[in-house]
Amino acid sequence: MSGLVVERSLPRFAAARAWSSLRGSGRAGEVGPLRLADVPTPSPPGPDWALVRPRLAGICGSDLATVDGRSSRYFEDLVSFPFVPGHEVVGILETAPAGSALAPGTRVVVEPVIGCLPRGLEPPCPACAERDVGACQHVAFGRIAPGLQIGYCRDTGGGWSTAGLVAHASQLHPVPETMDDETAVLVEPTACAVHAVAQAPATSGEVVAVLGAGTLGLLVVAALRHLADPGTLLVGARYPHQRRLASELGADLAVPEDQLPRSVRRATGSLAAAGALSGGAAVVFDCVGSAASLRAALGMVRPRGTVVLVGMPGPATVDLAPLWHRQVVLQGVYAYGLEHLQGEPRRTFEVALELAARCRLGRLVSAAYPLERFEAALAHAGQAGRRGAVKVVFDLRSRRPSSRPAPDPGAPR
Repeated sequence: MSGLVVERSLPRFAAARAWSSLRGSGRAGEVGPLRLADVPTPSPPGPDWALVRPRLAGICGSDLATVDGRSSRYFEDLVSFPFVPGHEVVGILETAPAGSALAPGTRVVVEPVIGCLPRGLEPPCPACAERDVGACQHVAFGRIAPGLQIGYCRDTGGGWSTAGLVAHASQLHPVPETMDDETAVLVEPTACAVHAVAQAPATSGEVVAVLGAGTLGLLVVAALRHLADPGTLLVGARYPHQRRLASELGADLAVPEDQLPRSVRRATGSLAAAGALSGGAAVVFDCVGSAASLRAALGMVRPRGTVVLVGMPGPATVDLAPLWHRQVVLQGVYAYGLEHLQGEPRRTFEVALELAARCRLGRLVSAAYPLERFEAALAHAGQAGRRGAVKVVFDLRSRRPSSRPAPDPGAPR
């Protein structure tokens, strides 16, 4: 069985960082810590675990940060090497967990965060007891190696492998027969967007801004439009196809990123001074996670407003004087759990499955690659916006022709 493996190698991480700086994100596959190798099928840590064979596995921003050598050193003790990446996964159950209603052959999406229950820890931490697994206090403890998620843990495997991965019964969600694989592989990032919107719901009638319209930004737009009630939803997107998709998914106005502050100013009747607005948006969702995007978000949020940090940040230096002076709430959001949206509390993945189907989110999958072409896949994902793409995935199904668009003719071969 083949899989892509990340090994702990400081020289290779340094080389990846330098190479990606020179040639762009996703282009460090040939010099970085990722390699294609023969990998064993992972063993379930207990009877309540299952073996899953991936069908599609997404490439996300955090994956690219790892390949590019740009992940924050904060994560060093929260992963275990060597690991197989891939946490956005739709697959088939090879084995079923004991006591589960799921049978072998069931198509599932994987909820990758590894909380206390998969780790066999009793009693669970306070967060896991409330089913808020994203805030688990025990990511480095229990019966498996440290790892925030499947795809960053040496014991679980990950989606970028034909050998499969193992997941606990609590991490498996059956996929409706009417949902195609391309939509299902978007459920995990959709759950992240649902969780972000749930943490800072927009009050009816207020102006909300979304900065960045890659996969995560577009999914936040969809979640805002269908699960919240923003008065005016403004989106800043770098590329024309992103602005088109943002409008289709519910934005009232989608503009180039550098024009978003002006649009917020006009929508709120604010004045501009000292690099900030006198008023501004009630909530700004930063779906980029860079120093520049956070500075921009702080400049367009109103006093006592909220900036929601959705995109995974790397090491950055940001002047927090506007945060202090304007008494802004900076809300970090990670993963998912139990959400209180539109009535009874529900698991984030349940809401995400419904939202993905309702909004036909499978259309965001732009290209699918076999594992053997991982360097081309990563290069495509790293330059997705520039190349008119959104989500790039690995296709681990049989070699029959894909139902989705093939990589464009300019893709490296």
